[in-house]
Amino acid sequence: MGNSQLAPKIFACRQSQVLAQNIADSYGLELGNVKISEFSDGEFQPALVDSVRGRRIFVVGSTFPNSDNLMEMLLILDAAKRASARHITAVIPYFGWARQDRKDQPRVAIGAKLVANLLQAAGATRIMTMDLHADQIQGFFEKPVDHLYASTIFLPYVKSLNLDNITIASPDMGGSKRAYAYSKYLESEVVICYKQRLKANVIDTMELIGEVKDRNVILVDDMIDTGGTLAKAADLMMEKGALSVRAVCTHPILSGNAYEKIENSKLLELIVSDTIPLKRESSKIKVVSCAPLFAGVMHKVQENTSISGQFLM
Repeated sequence: MGNSQLAPKIFACRQSQVLAQNIADSYGLELGNVKISEFSDGEFQPALVDSVRGRRIFVVGSTFPNSDNLMEMLLILDAAKRASARHITAVIPYFGWARQDRKDQPRVAIGAKLVANLLQAAGATRIMTMDLHADQIQGFFEKPVDHLYASTIFLPYVKSLNLDNITIASPDMGGSKRAYAYSKYLESEVVICYKQRLKANVIDTMELIGEVKDRNVILVDDMIDTGGTLAKAADLMMEKGALSVRAVCTHPILSGNAYEKIENSKLLELIVSDTIPLKRESSKIKVVSCAPLFAGVMHKVQENTSISGQFLM
């Protein structure tokens, strides 16, 4: 059997163990074995127990803070490179540090570009991710990037709700492209929230561009962090006469008191994917798994066939 026909292997970083197991199950493979030795000062050393020589391997791990999660991904990629893996795909369902994609003030780092350089230096020959904070981050890489869209898993769920009078809403101007893509598929209207921030994670004012009276509103965004924007947007829309407000957010960062904000808001439901594990359950949060989507694209990459048919938008 030639090397090109060797079955791929899937390895998991600790922070994405459950998701990686689900991806491996969907793919039809056993999850590869990674042994991690820990030093008393917090340093850790991953070792691949299985041989990867000449194989295509996928390393699954979201790189949300703290930075140990990114460091673990880098160390496993380096281990695979030094163990003579043929192709090394970093599968990063949530690409952390992506909000630092430009210099928006003097003397700041462009964190997303730095992370891209680190992943390539560590040995990644391909990147697979979902709903980047900004599409152009793909251009930070010199390697192929498979940028998956969570709409592929969310739109069938939204359809299954059988809602009438749907309006898609973007919680800010930057997300309008995503909102229009959803609205095109659902043949619905679009409204946009215009917000001004005093500082990161703190909203000063919010206005609504468009009409939501007697509409079932679905807010779409790439991530939910503190939950402040979505809670405020939902309350504003209900005040303006909306019948219901749901939110679809790919990456459930949910930091600080986000869970309390969601539970106390007028949001009927928050629909998220499992790119980041939830810290706790909530009756308002519905998780739609991205594992089958990633497994399907990984199959196509292994077989060298086109992946464009996997996308709804």
